[in-house]
Amino acid sequence: MGLTHVTVCVECLAKTGEPYENEFLVDTGVIDCLAPAAALAKAGIHAEGKDVYELANGEIVEYPYGFARIRFMGSETVSKIILGPDGVEPILGVVALESTGIGVDPVSNTLKHMTAKPLKSIFSR
Repeated sequence: MGLTHVTVCVECLAKTGEPYENEFLVDTGVIDCLAPAAALAKAGIHAEGKDVYELANGEIVEYPYGFARIRFMGSETVSKIILGPDGVEPILGVVALESTGIGVDPVSNTLKHMTAKPLKSIFSR
């Protein structure tokens, strides 16, 4: 599968500070979103805790995270976002992606709105 990017706007939950907007790599293998800590601080997003993550090369690292409003493709969600090192490529993780009802078409490598968000497993019991 090729690389897919989308323009994302990130801001603090209180909508204070200057929103951070950039092209984010869409990565369905990543759970949380990631952006440079300095850019997130300017947007008013600060560390709420720390978590342990495994990088693509297998290295285990600990990064701080915060919570943010995340908007892309006309949709908005609230999600955990990792306060990454300077120069890191911003990543849109699968939790934010799926909570907006947007998925990746594996054939065209494009993002598509789902017709409806699935609730089948909840009602099939």
